[in-house]
Amino acid sequence: MIRWSIKSIFTEGMSMLASVCGVAFSFLLVMFFSAMFSGESDRITAYPSKVNADVWVMQKGVANMHMAMSQLWDWKEDRVRAIDGVAAVESILYLNAVFNAGGRDWFTYIVGLTGRTEYSGPWSMHSGKRIPENGEVVIPEVLSRLTDMNIGDSVNIVDRQFTIVGLSAETFSMANSIVFVSYADLAEIMSSQGSVSYLMVRADESVAPAELVKRIGDQLDKVNVLTQDVFINNDHHMAMQMGVEIIAMMSVIGSALAVLIVGFTSHALISRRQRELAIAKALGFRNRDIYMSVLVLTMILTLSGFLLSILFTTLLFPLINQAVPAVSLKFTLESTLDTAVIAIMIAALAALWPARQVVKVDPLTVFHG
Repeated sequence: MIRWSIKSIFTEGMSMLASVCGVAFSFLLVMFFSAMFSGESDRITAYPSKVNADVWVMQKGVANMHMAMSQLWDWKEDRVRAIDGVAAVESILYLNAVFNAGGRDWFTYIVGLTGRTEYSGPWSMHSGKRIPENGEVVIPEVLSRLTDMNIGDSVNIVDRQFTIVGLSAETFSMANSIVFVSYADLAEIMSSQGSVSYLMVRADESVAPAELVKRIGDQLDKVNVLTQDVFINNDHHMAMQMGVEIIAMMSVIGSALAVLIVGFTSHALISRRQRELAIAKALGFRNRDIYMSVLVLTMILTLSGFLLSILFTTLLFPLINQAVPAVSLKFTLESTLDTAVIAIMIAALAALWPARQVVKVDPLTVFHG
């Protein structure tokens, strides 16, 4: 019976190929939505993740960066720098705002950089200057492509004009982009001279981040101090509430559709072979052999479709990233494996139903009519 399963693949080659492609398409759907969810989730929280500070210090009552506003007096930066166990401190001003580029308004995170910018500025550059001076701005390279604007062109941020001097990488998502200006320019826009929004602290090797959180909290009033992991988790949670959950829901729906498609395809494939299975039973094969052959055929169908979808993903996703730069895709095999396991289980159950109908049939009736 196992040989029959293998032989069936070749006897109806086009039918089997169509079934495999259908399964592959369903898995490709899951991979696309999963990659979009992973990519957008990463990009929305890109800044705090890439800064890679050990501890974040912000205004009391603030616990994240996404859609938040924080204000600290700048002298607190000097106080933090003097605390035992602090290796480095950098500060930024931060504003959620809309800026105009290419005749369109774009929601963005505006980061105002101070003189210390070892790790608080852009972490990856496409071209141009990394640190802007007064009147200058660094914008995402993706945004440059979407607006046909380049280094030397001008954009408006809160009714002020800035010259593009650099194009950063990995700083654009469908929800927001990240642009960098000088501290002085953003302080003037916000009317917040003498203050900063966030302090990003790196601990030396002698102290754990959790201990440094306690030390800073004990020595400074009216601040909230969080480790990097907690701060990023808070930011991700807020981003989920602000729209990324829609992509997550699409991913769940896509997974459900994939499971149904795989189950239906498997059921249809085995149903077309019910007579062949019945003849095998009439020839003396045991019920166990029939069930096993059905499972083998289902596994071959589902796994072939899954592997084909991975091939499609490898070929298509780079092209999608180039053709649609606004969509951030991050493919991870782990994000699809759960769906694949569930799909295989559903496919097996769907295929066993017509097989069960066969084993219940009296073998002698197969040859009548």
